Amino acid sequence: MSSFPARSSGRLNIAAVGFHGLRNLLEAAAPAYAGVAEVAVLDKIYDDAVRGITELRAANGVDAVVAAGSNGQFLRERLDIPVVLIKPDGFDLMQSLAGAAARSRRIALVTYGAPPPELLLFNERFSLQLEVRSYANEAEAQECVDTLAGMGVNTIVAPGLVVDLARARGLEGLLLYSQGAVREAMSAAIDIARVARQETARREKLNIILGQLKDGVVAVGQDETIEAVNPAMEAFIGLPAEQLLGRRLSAVQGELSLAHTLRTGKAEVEKVQQVGGRTSVVTRLPILEQGRRTGAVLVCQDPVVIQRLDRSLRTRQRPAQHHAKYSLASLVGESQALQRAKRRAQRCAQSAATVLVVGESGTGKELLAQGIHNASERRAQPFVAINCAAFPESLLESELFGYVEGAFTGSSRGGKMGLFEAAHTGTIFLDEIGEMPLSLQTRLLRVLQEREVLRIGATVPTPVDLRVIAATHRDLAEQVRKGLFRQDLYYRLNILGLHLPPLRERHGDLPLLVRHLAEKIALSLNEPKLADESLVEAVAQAGQHYTWPGNIRELENLIERIMVFREPRAELSPMTQEELREIAPELFSGRAAEGGAHSLVEGRYVIDPIEPERLDEQPNTLPVEMDLQAVERRHILTALEQARGNRDEAAHILGVSRTTLWRKMKKLGL
Repeated sequence: MSSFPARSSGRLNIAAVGFHGLRNLLEAAAPAYAGVAEVAVLDKIYDDAVRGITELRAANGVDAVVAAGSNGQFLRERLDIPVVLIKPDGFDLMQSLAGAAARSRRIALVTYGAPPPELLLFNERFSLQLEVRSYANEAEAQECVDTLAGMGVNTIVAPGLVVDLARARGLEGLLLYSQGAVREAMSAAIDIARVARQETARREKLNIILGQLKDGVVAVGQDETIEAVNPAMEAFIGLPAEQLLGRRLSAVQGELSLAHTLRTGKAEVEKVQQVGGRTSVVTRLPILEQGRRTGAVLVCQDPVVIQRLDRSLRTRQRPAQHHAKYSLASLVGESQALQRAKRRAQRCAQSAATVLVVGESGTGKELLAQGIHNASERRAQPFVAINCAAFPESLLESELFGYVEGAFTGSSRGGKMGLFEAAHTGTIFLDEIGEMPLSLQTRLLRVLQEREVLRIGATVPTPVDLRVIAATHRDLAEQVRKGLFRQDLYYRLNILGLHLPPLRERHGDLPLLVRHLAEKIALSLNEPKLADESLVEAVAQAGQHYTWPGNIRELENLIERIMVFREPRAELSPMTQEELREIAPELFSGRAAEGGAHSLVEGRYVIDPIEPERLDEQPNTLPVEMDLQAVERRHILTALEQARGNRDEAAHILGVSRTTLWRKMKKLGL
């Protein structure tokens, strides 16, 4: 028995099974396919052939098998890989019979399975006196040979098994197959194996994708047998994939049955039902391939997760009123870079074209967008802001475009207006536009082009009149080159481009910024005297050598930290550099990685850990008038927002235990 070398990329492994004459034909044909396949010829039959192929599969894999007659049928019934049978055509029959006629006058033809009706008719009409027999297994083959020998037949044309039996009886045996039939079967096996390997690769890729989904997914064939299941669904059902694949879904979990979907071909989207005593949101969809229904898929979602996301999004992202609070004058600074940005923003306000604001996080992109809105003719109309990075794709779509009543299970009665419609006659600000999924980028492009919005579940679009201002900290041109952002949308957004300089490029503005922010924070703490000139001078001087990775946002948080942690007696004396170094050591390190109450980590701002003993300090350690609870509340809310509502992660960010965080939240009424 020959074997395969180590599997090489792109080359197929074909096992060719035949003995004696057929083996010679297979070995002669194999070299012609060396460029696409490795062909291993096995001189075995029946169970021995099964064992030989199994060994080959274990060593290097087998993509397809080529065999003939009863041996081939035997392998088909016992192997789960494609088995291609070598079948003689009319030319093979005539050629073999002509060769037999030249040797003997008593000829017999033995075939595996029923002989071709055309051959029987031809034999009868032309009185060929050709004995025709057939067999289905080895015992019948032996019986055919014995019968024919008793009739005086001395030459038998047949498959390899019968040829060997005939020769054992002293008869002449001629192989029924030709080199052409062998090549045809070999080519068919290679084509089938290539398709099978592509299908295997496709399934592996699909399984990888399914494995990343948090929702439970199971796919079945037309007979409802499970063909694919992801880990989330395994956990939901409570059985591993090995015990699920190949079984009927109805037999495993009757409440998840896809029999109705397979029978009717109708989809059921986001249906709330009880499964194993748990409430689940279930979607059933038919699978169509080239217009033909070939199976169905079921998706299970946990409604608790959906509700938690919905509550979080609505409480943190949707503003109570859509209006702009800031003007361009709110941008504090006299540096040339900032003044140039303000002048260009003023000119943008006179146009109705789309604006793309580019700048690092914390530079004030939304403030600039509000300033443009308030300087435009739309100042009396709504200003609607949304952070595209804060929403999962499905919720972002419903927030932006809205939906009609009955669009999906759980949709609000009467439907809901999307933010595009809410911004009608005004301005919509799309922050972090670079994080928007590609599928929604296509819908946004239509809004920009056609000025109309199609709600989810609607058939008639709604016209809108709005101004779009988008912002990002990413290089969208690079995103376009990587295929992560649509090129046509980029050109639609980048009509009027604005760049906000980072704080490290405008150190000259530090005194003005520190004074402005100090007065604002002191006012919020009900302590105007905390914004003394010594604090302004100390921070402005130390900040000249700091890179400010968090920009204005970091500066604001740092000033608030200084005011909260300053010793009570220090408010009567000027702030020194030594005191500032103790509270804000990062200003003296010169390294962005050590920056402030909020530091830049992979594009996000996180709160530096607060020491537990400081978080638990009683108000009497600070001036009585200072609202320490308000500061603690703000720090905790910021940490919760950073952790997307996860209390364990928020406690880790704050550097306290989960119990301490819980106690503080209860005390503050959070």
